[in-house]
Amino acid sequence: MYRKDTIAAIATGMTESGIGIIRISGGEAVEIGSRLFRTSTGKDILKSAVSHTFHYGYAVDSSYSGYENWKDYIIDEVMIVVMKAPRSYTGEDTVEIQCHGGILVMQKILSAVMDSGARLAEPGEFSKRAFLNGKMDLSKAEAVMDVIHSQNEYALRSSVNQLKGRLAEKVKSLRDQILYEIAFIESALDDPEHISLDGYSDRLYEKLENLSDILVKLIASADNGKLMKEGINTVIIGKPNAGKSSLLNTLVGEERAIVTDVAGTTRDVLQETIKLHGINLNITDTAGIRSTEDKIERIGVEKALQYADRSDLVLYVVDGSVELDENDKKIISMLKDKKVIVLLNKSDLSMVTEEEDLKNVIPEGAVIIRTSNMDKRGIDELEETIKEMFFKGCLKSSNELVITNIRHKEALQEAYSSLMLVKKSMDENMPEDFYSIDLMSAYGSLGRIIGEAVDDDLMEEIFSKFCLGK
Repeated sequence: MYRKDTIAAIATGMTESGIGIIRISGGEAVEIGSRLFRTSTGKDILKSAVSHTFHYGYAVDSSYSGYENWKDYIIDEVMIVVMKAPRSYTGEDTVEIQCHGGILVMQKILSAVMDSGARLAEPGEFSKRAFLNGKMDLSKAEAVMDVIHSQNEYALRSSVNQLKGRLAEKVKSLRDQILYEIAFIESALDDPEHISLDGYSDRLYEKLENLSDILVKLIASADNGKLMKEGINTVIIGKPNAGKSSLLNTLVGEERAIVTDVAGTTRDVLQETIKLHGINLNITDTAGIRSTEDKIERIGVEKALQYADRSDLVLYVVDGSVELDENDKKIISMLKDKKVIVLLNKSDLSMVTEEEDLKNVIPEGAVIIRTSNMDKRGIDELEETIKEMFFKGCLKSSNELVITNIRHKEALQEAYSSLMLVKKSMDENMPEDFYSIDLMSAYGSLGRIIGEAVDDDLMEEIFSKFCLGK
């Protein structure tokens, strides 16, 4: 159980802006706000204020006792809003002071609030109280932070869907169906004279098939969800002077990488993030891969191979004006089981290596695109190919429920495994009470997503990642 004291924090960013908000929540929120707020005529009206109303006036220093000239204690001209429990974000009495967005002003008002009896909120404590007071389930609470951190429209859309409760609704529906089966089995075992289990296994098996299909679909969406949320980790590899750095500069839209005719110019990794059809592409330009005696260049080559190994996508740049050689074979050998787009570059020159030469050696499924960094040829096709390769059109659907949280994915996987154990028990003709054990396990795993079954340590881990003031 959380401490029922009154907390406060600056709810807006600590930067100079037009407006800053100091949020106060707890049993003494209105009392504290009343000590610090005066109308333009000097009246203290906050205690009698109707919930969810704004009031214009001034924030005064905490040293003001109510007897001296209050105008000598003014910190800032403010708007203040009172939101009484339970109709607030936290479910508690809440007061928000809207002041000018200067850092010093916000800090002085917060200091006055704390001097008047509030303590500084911990990161995520407002949302934590909202969860503990039943104002939101755990999946919605996590969606709050995902909305704040969204870096593209698809991540934002997915987070908003979760914030609206779509994931919670789906999870609750699954749990209700599982709970019904648990209750039926237990009732039948307790009262076999009135509740028969004849033919039940067939019906349950069909139900499990349906539930499993739903879980599989949700789990599968997590791969797309991760990409939506974090972006596609993309590595550009190829031989020296193939056009890797030029490609990076083209995609970024500025000269970020040094481009020369000297082989081995790029010796370290260079990382940039661009937006591609609304999706973040986290691009890493690497050293040209070749056999070399240069110690520093060799380290760069090793780094290139490491980055390629753990990437989501490899852009393999091939210099089409020269023949494939042993260095190309080394690169191609490491592309197995990777998502690869082969860029047959320098197509503005006389081509020595053609698409047919590549098709015979590159992994099955790899896409070949003819490009030229000189005239930007093939770049539009590259962008479209990446979108289709990773999302296959699902980004067009705003109604698609996508799992973006690794904790949710793990809970769904555990629930699925438990349902598979139920099916195994049925296949082995085990008694029905064995079904209940694993059904209950699946029920509990799903419950962790929405916070129905969560321990204090996990709760602290989740909310500690929130920003201060939220």
